Amino acid sequence: MSRVPLADVALGGGLAVLVLALNLLEVGPPGPDGSSGWGAVALAVALGVVLTVRRQAPVVTLALVNAIVITWYALDFHGRTITVGALVACYTLAAHRGWKAGVVGGVATALATVVTVRFTLGGTWFGDQVLNAIPLEAAATALGVAVFSHRAFAAGARDRAEQIAQARSEQAKAQAAEERLEVARELHDVFGHTMAAISVQAGVAVHVMRRKPEQVVEALNAIKRISDDGLAEVRVLLGVMRSPNLRALTASGGLAHLDKLLDVAGVAVEHSAVGTRPVPVAVDLAAFRVVQESLTNVRRHARASRVRLELVYRADALEIIVRDNGTGTGDGAGGSAPVAGHGIEGMRARAESLGGTLDAGPVPGGFEVRCVLPIEEVTT
Repeated sequence: MSRVPLADVALGGGLAVLVLALNLLEVGPPGPDGSSGWGAVALAVALGVVLTVRRQAPVVTLALVNAIVITWYALDFHGRTITVGALVACYTLAAHRGWKAGVVGGVATALATVVTVRFTLGGTWFGDQVLNAIPLEAAATALGVAVFSHRAFAAGARDRAEQIAQARSEQAKAQAAEERLEVARELHDVFGHTMAAISVQAGVAVHVMRRKPEQVVEALNAIKRISDDGLAEVRVLLGVMRSPNLRALTASGGLAHLDKLLDVAGVAVEHSAVGTRPVPVAVDLAAFRVVQESLTNVRRHARASRVRLELVYRADALEIIVRDNGTGTGDGAGGSAPVAGHGIEGMRARAESLGGTLDAGPVPGGFEVRCVLPIEEVTT
């Protein structure tokens, strides 16, 4: 059982003392005028004890208080201050159990009042004494209902606030996870492209080291340039990860730097563009990354000698088509289908995050990646 509040102990004890004091002094509102005795003391103490547990058991409290009041009047003890206990009990029931229980308790107390007045005081069924008592009981019940409604509203407001806070927290976690995934894609694309290009140039250096040593310097310079570009992009990504807003992600890639990819592709690339128009920064970066990852996959898996890259600028979208003439088996020994991981799935997730689509798979004579990115109106 929960601990009894000190306020209820004070209320019960204070009301018991008040009832006894007015009874012994025979002052206060007129009522029964019989003699006092130990019975009056017992009833007053019982009233005080019952009221101390009014919050824990409001229904039992109301029933016992009404019984104590009826007994007080039946034994003809002086004073009617004891009826204050019934008002407190009516208020408590309504305040802690709601309006339905409060109305039932108020009606029961009113009936008890009518019966008490009629049979112990000899009054009429609906005389002045009844008409004076019932409005007070109704007012106590109404006050309790108002308090219950206020508490329910406040609790509902707290619950809604907690739900909103929880939703915001979950949204923030989801956003953080999405942003980390975005950084992971960027790191994958940067490292994948850089290491693949370095591998190609290192292979060239090894191949020409004895026959054409002058080309070794050119290959090593290409390796240094590729490494520097990759490190620069990694520094940008690491700087963004330290910032409070990962949405600030702005790597150095973009279609304006497409020539860098083609120079280190390690395979002949036939590049063409149909139309031209400005595109949003996010679309520009996503298109660059799709081309970058597609060429990296060609170098790793395709055994291709030629790649065709086509950019088609439509009125509402940018279409990127990368097709190679490799085996297209996607088994890691041939074909440009990516291994499991961040490859094709990463490109597809990047495209879908912008409302676009990406399809990749074998085609007659090779493997094709086709990506469509919607272009919204670019405002300046």
